[in-house]
Amino acid sequence: MSAVSRSAGLAAAVGRAQAVQPSVPLAGVAGVAVGGILIEGLRKVYGRGDTAVEALKSVNMLVHPGEVVGLVGPSGSGKSTLLKCLGAIIEPTAGRMQLGSEWIYDDGWLVRDLRALRRDRIGFVFQAPYLIPFLNVTDNVALLPMLAGMANTRARDRALELLTALDVAHRAAARPSQLSGGEQQRVSIARALANRPPVILADEPTAPLDSERALAVVRILHRMAREAQTAIIVVTHDEKIIPTFKRIYHIRDGQTHEEAGQGVPVE
Repeated sequence: MSAVSRSAGLAAAVGRAQAVQPSVPLAGVAGVAVGGILIEGLRKVYGRGDTAVEALKSVNMLVHPGEVVGLVGPSGSGKSTLLKCLGAIIEPTAGRMQLGSEWIYDDGWLVRDLRALRRDRIGFVFQAPYLIPFLNVTDNVALLPMLAGMANTRARDRALELLTALDVAHRAAARPSQLSGGEQQRVSIARALANRPPVILADEPTAPLDSERALAVVRILHRMAREAQTAIIVVTHDEKIIPTFKRIYHIRDGQTHEEAGQGVPVE
């Protein structure tokens, strides 16, 4: 599957999943809080019996608050399945997952409202920005906080704060079609940060960008991770940005292997 089709499929899955969950208060079960992202023994099996396919085989990952970690692997290695499990879009078969200070999965969901979990605790950045074309930049960013119950004025103030931090506040009244590719991606990052999620999942966020803009996006992700103490996973094949990660997880045949990255500074 191409990166474009995978990113579009994941975005569509997020939209479908957000539409089908009932709106009830977010609940979870407390565990040993490490913050960031913690995955232990995660498995996902599609089908049963002789036709069963084990897409994930005891995946283990740790991403600290304030850290940006790379996730790389060939097509069909399990990257999409892992992102969908982490994003609470599909249910794993077994294992444990912690996002922020909350265990969300332990051989079954520990959270009653998965839609609220996705909206409030997870930021998504896709290869394509998927901005709403008939809303201006401010409202594209403010929409998620509004849906979470934040007052319109406060949500727009939050949007302008993020747009200023990402150097696109001068485009606040523009429509997405009036933005460059780099500007659209920065707006999508602002949207992902709007509800102050402890976790951001970025799926090929630099694929459509040239080297300069790709490194600018990675610089922003590192800065936002550090300033907001957000744990970020970046799925990528982009050779331009892989050297910027201090830690990289390789996934192959449904299993992850950690290695030290070069950690080339991007500031």
